[in-house]
Amino acid sequence: MEPDHDGRRGRADDRAADHAEAQADAGADTDADADERRSDAQLTRAASDAAAFAPLVERYSAALHGYFARRAPAAADDLLSEVWLQAFAARRTFDVSRGSARVWLFGVARNVLAGHIRRAGRDGGAPAPAPSDPWQAVDQRLDAAALAPALHRALAELPADERELVLLVAWEELTPTEAAAVVGVPAGTARSRLHRARNRMRERLASSRPAPLGLTAVGDRA
Repeated sequence: MEPDHDGRRGRADDRAADHAEAQADAGADTDADADERRSDAQLTRAASDAAAFAPLVERYSAALHGYFARRAPAAADDLLSEVWLQAFAARRTFDVSRGSARVWLFGVARNVLAGHIRRAGRDGGAPAPAPSDPWQAVDQRLDAAALAPALHRALAELPADERELVLLVAWEELTPTEAAAVVGVPAGTARSRLHRARNRMRERLASSRPAPLGLTAVGDRA
């Protein structure tokens, strides 16, 4: 009889998930850290127990819907459904050693969005919107409405790779390291691009007050 490698791996994953959940429940972490550790454990467990996937849908649907709504608002609901279908189908590919469940889910979302944009172009329909945040939502988070036009221009003028990293950090609240994992570049590369983006935005906003949303610190976090 051949050894049951898959069975042993599944049991090992379950033990690792149990350990991670116990650590999260112990209260040593902040609430956000505990949620992330719990999510890692649940996604790990979902490889052998599909029911463990359900809490992730509740925990991350709002964040993922926001990601889509800021980039393809008319299709956000459909894209959210698609990302959960794809994430569930691919749940066994999650490897916590390569990043958190949150980062992995945003990576799936990015691929779903890219597929949507490609399909829109291939079908000859209305061009899919370039990834950007709705200016009304940006305006609501500015301290001074007078800064909004300059910020709009500064974001629009950034190269696409830099703009995406800025938005992942400023709007999806990922760290630069997490944003790097989502877009598939080394963390050092992401920090360099964020640093360039920060300098470009500082130059554009030089005649206005400093940008809100922590943009002056984008690229400085882990």
